[in-house]
Amino acid sequence: MTDAATRSVGDVDAHRRVLVAAAYRMLGTVAEAEDAAQEAYVRWLRLSDAEREAIANPGGWLMRVTGRICLDVLGSARVRHETYVGEWLPEPVPASSETGDPADAVIGAESVSTALLLVLETLTPAERVAFVLHEVFAVPFAEIAEVLGRSAAACRQLAASARRHVGRRRGATVPRTRHDQVVAAFAAASATGSLEALVRVLAPDVVLVSDGGGVVSAARRPVRGADHVARFLLGLARKQPTAVYEPAVTGDGLGFAIRVDGVIAAAVAFATDGERVTDVWMMRNPHKLRAWV
Repeated sequence: MTDAATRSVGDVDAHRRVLVAAAYRMLGTVAEAEDAAQEAYVRWLRLSDAEREAIANPGGWLMRVTGRICLDVLGSARVRHETYVGEWLPEPVPASSETGDPADAVIGAESVSTALLLVLETLTPAERVAFVLHEVFAVPFAEIAEVLGRSAAACRQLAASARRHVGRRRGATVPRTRHDQVVAAFAAASATGSLEALVRVLAPDVVLVSDGGGVVSAARRPVRGADHVARFLLGLARKQPTAVYEPAVTGDGLGFAIRVDGVIAAAVAFATDGERVTDVWMMRNPHKLRAWV
């Protein structure tokens, strides 16, 4: 390997955390994010020494290439989600992951919530890339234009449209302390095993989504309504009497890691309205639980 190529490895490694973090926000899973960052790395190494030396800002180049890769992946993502077994959820990552991976600190930042990732899923691929690159990583519109193959003005409009859409869909923000109090009340009610107690801490129109990926058992469709969600959760607890529920910090606030015989079985995140739980997101797909091991 030439000296220039050796330096290029250092350049990529120095930016890897940010590349994976950006790709995770665009794609919704850590594995795909890491693949996108790795592909950007491969394309960097394929450049000649002269081409690499001519790039004044390797980090900006790598971010643009990662954005283009994610754009391509997002173009086929909707088709893949349509063939996914059961409900699809973005991969949850603990906000304080300690797996030792250098990307964890960025990927697991508290700003990355299941609620936000689900809203981003409703954007077009171009809107999502423009929103993430500009709103989260402050990439100039002139550079985003290179990623999307559009004018800077068009990219500015895409980002603005995405920002409005995200604002409408996310709704009012519940203070983290209040969210955690509601989830703690939910946990206390669940521990009683009482249907009535659990129903009281759930919003009437609460929705539970469980992602098993066709690998493990999970609800194939969303469970809707306080009574149905409460019965589902209590039934699950009865089926797993040895399960241990560990409090965990997620991007959405207080959540839980569920372990059976010491093995991670699920990660659960919540949304609340400040009074009751409005959404329960239960990840059971083992391929999306590696950060919780």
